[in-house]
Amino acid sequence: MSELDDTLHPEIEAFAAGRLRVDEIHELHYEQCGAPDGDPVVYLHGGPGASTGPLDRRFFDPAHFRVVLFDQRGAGRSTPAGDLRANTIEHLVADIEALRRELGIERWHVFGGSWGSTLALHYAEEHPGAIKSLVLRGIWLLRQEELDWWLYGMRALFPELWRDFAHFVSEEERGDLLSAYWRRLTGPDEALAREAAQRWATYECSACTLLPNQDYLQAFASGDGAWNLARLEAHYFRARPFASDAQLLERIDRIRHVPAFAVHGRYDAVCPVKNLDDLARAWPELSWHIVPDAGHSSREPGIARELVAATDRIARTGSPVRPA
Repeated sequence: MSELDDTLHPEIEAFAAGRLRVDEIHELHYEQCGAPDGDPVVYLHGGPGASTGPLDRRFFDPAHFRVVLFDQRGAGRSTPAGDLRANTIEHLVADIEALRRELGIERWHVFGGSWGSTLALHYAEEHPGAIKSLVLRGIWLLRQEELDWWLYGMRALFPELWRDFAHFVSEEERGDLLSAYWRRLTGPDEALAREAAQRWATYECSACTLLPNQDYLQAFASGDGAWNLARLEAHYFRARPFASDAQLLERIDRIRHVPAFAVHGRYDAVCPVKNLDDLARAWPELSWHIVPDAGHSSREPGIARELVAATDRIARTGSPVRPA
């Protein structure tokens, strides 16, 4: 058994699954596991454009929690796959609320990592009355500095990965890699679009773990997974959905009272640890921890250990806050 298996709760099957039609285009896949009458928690996956899977159920004590997992618009088992129409962060927030009402849940804990932390923060700031607590991982605030780092800065750590990513487009286009990839991802040549998606997803996923992890790369950077991830990430990178660059930080007063815990890998190359530091400075009440030997992924043993400890604290005390 691996260190990750030792850290997580045991494997568990969903006790229910369903489809939620949210508009004339999109239908969401969702599932529930754990205790049907347990303390409700919703899992917000990363990306945007990634998905949920069986391992994600295991961050939660199944005897205590009613765990709700769903694939966001255009992602995973939701349909249509990779669709960019009617796909904004406000649509996603409305979807979370629609799912909460569909399941008859008054308030719930919110658990999100990477893009899921972005969505969790925005959802909480829009609907603070629906939130019991927040558990966040790999903070991503969708600021211009973070996009610039992702598109260009990571080459300082992964020059060979960046070359494979950037040299897919012509030299003349490399000053605006986002636009160059967008043209290919949404162009009429499907073979070229899928190759672009593969390059995009491989670049990101190869940098997500402290040490190379082929299982992780295969899970998120191949086939339809790469297609959904690349298209939706490029879409949201271009959309810049917030009114100001630091909107999530500027509206922290809306959720300052919410018990919250955040964990970040010291060597997170995708979402630099500065993001957590900026959030903690804006939100002194936030409980947080930096794992000294981890990158970005929730599959990193140190990250997983802190996430499970946070949800176990909720099960014991109702709050994920680390003891002083």
